[in-house]
Amino acid sequence: MHSHYALIVTLALCAVSALAQKSSTMEAIAYLAGTSTVKGNVTFIQNGCSENVHVRVYLEGLTPGKHGFHVHEKGDLTGGCVSTGAHFNPDKMDHGAPGDEVRHVGDLGNIEADANGIVDTTFTDHLISLTGKRTIVGRGLVVHELTDDLGKGTHPDSKKTGNAGGRLACGVIGVNDIGDEWPCSSAAGKVVSIFAFVLTVLTSRVLS
Repeated sequence: MHSHYALIVTLALCAVSALAQKSSTMEAIAYLAGTSTVKGNVTFIQNGCSENVHVRVYLEGLTPGKHGFHVHEKGDLTGGCVSTGAHFNPDKMDHGAPGDEVRHVGDLGNIEADANGIVDTTFTDHLISLTGKRTIVGRGLVVHELTDDLGKGTHPDSKKTGNAGGRLACGVIGVNDIGDEWPCSSAAGKVVSIFAFVLTVLTSRVLS
């Protein structure tokens, strides 16, 4: 009898473990354009709720060199790129570099255009997300005229915007492919944890 109970509990634990580890690939995309010649696409892919976001950037029409690149708080283009508001900053931090502990969630640093004005690059970011409190879906994405000083400059705007200058092009980050978000729910995660704990206790009793 004990062996039957042990088998049932073990199978249940395996099911809970699989549920807890379940991840769905989420994908978002933004088409950037503006009054300048800049245009292109930016794709965001996240392979699970707590995973880094993979960013693929393809833009053309830029002047060669580095350009500030940020997620802004609003997905509003009614007044052009200025309508996207300030940098996305739910944690109320100062502006910084992508690798800094203190930064806006939307601080993605600089992208660098080659001699032909093209950016074709990929990178990952640990702070932005496609779900939860820090989701960038529905928000604005902006490429700037100048280099972002990453909050290290002496200009008064350094800690606010990186003194990256005007907004050359922008777009709204929209859903492209989003899977089952249930595992991303903190409440669901707590249920799974409690269920796993109860089953662990039962297992120890059955096997003792």
